[in-house]
Amino acid sequence: VQLQASGGGLVQAGGSLRLSCAASGLTFSGYSMGWFRQAPGKERAFVAAIGWSGGSTYYTDSLKGRFTISRDNAKNAVYLQMNSLKPEDTAVYYCAASGTPFGQGLARAEGYAYWGQGTLVTVSS
Repeated sequence: VQLQASGGGLVQAGGSLRLSCAASGLTFSGYSMGWFRQAPGKERAFVAAIGWSGGSTYYTDSLKGRFTISRDNAKNAVYLQMNSLKPEDTAVYYCAASGTPFGQGLARAEGYAYWGQGTLVTVSS
Protein backbone atom coordinates (compact mmCIF):
# COMPACT_ATOMS: atom_id res chain seq x y z
CA VAL A 1 0.00 0.00 0.00
CA GLN A 2 1.24 3.47 -0.86
CA LEU A 3 -0.17 6.84 0.08
CA GLN A 4 1.53 9.74 -1.65
CA ALA A 5 0.75 13.17 -0.25
CA SER A 6 1.49 16.28 -2.30
CA GLY A 7 0.56 19.91 -2.65
CA GLY A 8 2.40 21.39 0.28
CA GLY A 9 4.52 24.49 0.02
CA LEU A 10 5.07 28.01 1.23
CA VAL A 11 2.07 30.31 1.38
CA GLN A 12 1.35 33.66 2.97
CA ALA A 13 -1.12 33.98 5.81
CA GLY A 14 -4.64 34.24 4.44
CA GLY A 15 -3.82 32.13 1.42
CA SER A 16 -5.03 28.72 0.37
CA LEU A 17 -3.56 25.35 -0.49
CA ARG A 18 -5.03 22.09 -1.68
CA LEU A 19 -3.33 18.93 -0.56
CA SER A 20 -3.75 15.70 -2.47
CA CYS A 21 -3.12 12.11 -1.46
CA ALA A 22 -2.91 9.42 -4.10
CA ALA A 23 -3.52 5.87 -2.91
CA SER A 24 -2.45 2.61 -4.48
CA GLY A 25 -2.30 -1.02 -3.48
CA LEU A 26 -5.62 -1.03 -1.65
CA THR A 27 -9.32 -1.06 -2.49
CA PHE A 28 -9.58 2.66 -1.95
CA SER A 29 -13.37 2.87 -1.84
CA GLY A 30 -13.37 0.47 1.10
CA TYR A 31 -11.34 2.74 3.36
CA SER A 32 -12.08 5.81 5.38
CA MET A 33 -9.37 8.41 4.93
CA GLY A 34 -7.93 10.98 7.23
CA TRP A 35 -5.54 13.88 7.41
CA PHE A 36 -3.28 14.57 10.36
CA ARG A 37 -0.62 17.19 10.91
CA GLN A 38 2.48 17.52 13.01
CA ALA A 39 3.85 20.94 13.84
CA PRO A 40 7.47 21.40 14.90
CA GLY A 41 7.95 20.17 18.45
CA LYS A 42 4.39 18.94 18.76
CA GLU A 43 2.60 15.61 18.55
CA ARG A 44 0.73 14.49 15.47
CA ALA A 45 -2.81 15.87 15.56
CA PHE A 46 -6.04 14.95 13.82
CA VAL A 47 -7.29 17.31 11.13
CA ALA A 48 -10.17 15.66 9.26
CA ALA A 49 -11.61 12.33 8.17
CA ILE A 50 -13.97 11.19 5.43
CA GLY A 51 -15.98 8.00 5.04
CA TRP A 52 -15.60 5.57 2.19
CA SER A 53 -18.36 7.12 0.08
CA GLY A 54 -17.45 10.73 0.84
CA GLY A 55 -20.84 11.32 2.42
CA SER A 56 -19.54 11.54 5.97
CA THR A 57 -16.89 13.94 7.17
CA TYR A 58 -15.46 14.82 10.56
CA TYR A 59 -13.20 17.70 11.54
CA THR A 60 -11.30 18.79 14.55
CA ASP A 61 -13.34 21.64 15.99
CA SER A 62 -10.69 24.32 15.58
CA LEU A 63 -10.47 23.83 11.81
CA LYS A 64 -14.14 23.63 10.91
CA GLY A 65 -15.04 26.18 8.28
CA ARG A 66 -11.49 26.69 7.01
CA PHE A 67 -10.52 23.17 5.93
CA THR A 68 -12.53 20.81 3.72
CA ILE A 69 -11.82 17.14 3.13
CA SER A 70 -13.06 15.41 0.00
CA ARG A 71 -12.33 12.31 -2.04
CA ASP A 72 -12.58 10.97 -5.56
CA ASN A 73 -12.88 7.20 -5.52
CA ALA A 74 -12.50 7.04 -9.29
CA LYS A 75 -9.04 8.59 -8.93
CA ASN A 76 -8.12 6.85 -5.66
CA ALA A 77 -7.46 10.23 -4.13
CA VAL A 78 -8.33 12.26 -1.07
CA TYR A 79 -7.95 16.01 -0.80
CA LEU A 80 -7.67 18.68 1.84
CA GLN A 81 -8.64 22.19 0.84
CA MET A 82 -7.15 24.67 3.28
CA ASN A 83 -8.33 28.27 3.25
CA SER A 84 -7.52 31.35 5.31
CA LEU A 85 -4.26 29.77 6.36
CA LYS A 86 -2.54 30.96 9.51
CA PRO A 87 1.08 30.65 10.63
CA GLU A 88 -0.06 28.13 13.24
CA ASP A 89 -1.17 25.84 10.42
CA THR A 90 2.49 25.29 9.59
CA ALA A 91 3.12 21.56 9.85
CA VAL A 92 3.81 18.37 7.99
CA TYR A 93 0.48 17.03 6.79
CA TYR A 94 -0.08 13.28 6.55
CA CYS A 95 -2.81 11.31 4.88
CA ALA A 96 -3.85 7.95 6.27
CA ALA A 97 -6.20 5.08 5.45
CA SER A 98 -8.43 3.24 7.89
CA GLY A 99 -10.33 0.01 7.43
CA THR A 100 -12.55 0.69 10.45
CA PRO A 101 -16.11 1.99 10.13
CA PHE A 102 -16.49 5.76 10.00
CA GLY A 103 -16.81 7.35 13.40
CA GLN A 104 -15.07 9.41 16.03
CA GLY A 105 -12.44 6.69 16.35
CA LEU A 106 -10.95 8.11 13.19
CA ALA A 107 -9.70 11.10 15.19
CA ARG A 108 -7.06 8.83 16.70
CA ALA A 109 -3.92 7.85 14.85
CA GLU A 110 -4.35 4.31 16.15
CA GLY A 111 -7.41 3.98 13.93
CA TYR A 112 -5.34 4.02 10.74
CA ALA A 113 -3.52 1.15 9.12
CA TYR A 114 -1.59 2.99 6.43
CA TRP A 115 0.19 6.33 6.35
CA GLY A 116 1.68 8.54 3.68
CA GLN A 117 5.05 10.22 3.93
CA GLY A 118 3.76 13.72 4.63
CA THR A 119 3.91 17.03 2.82
CA LEU A 120 5.20 20.22 4.42
CA VAL A 121 2.99 23.28 4.62
CA THR A 122 4.63 26.52 5.71
CA VAL A 123 2.50 29.59 6.31
CA SER A 124 4.38 32.87 6.57
CA SER A 125 3.07 35.87 8.48
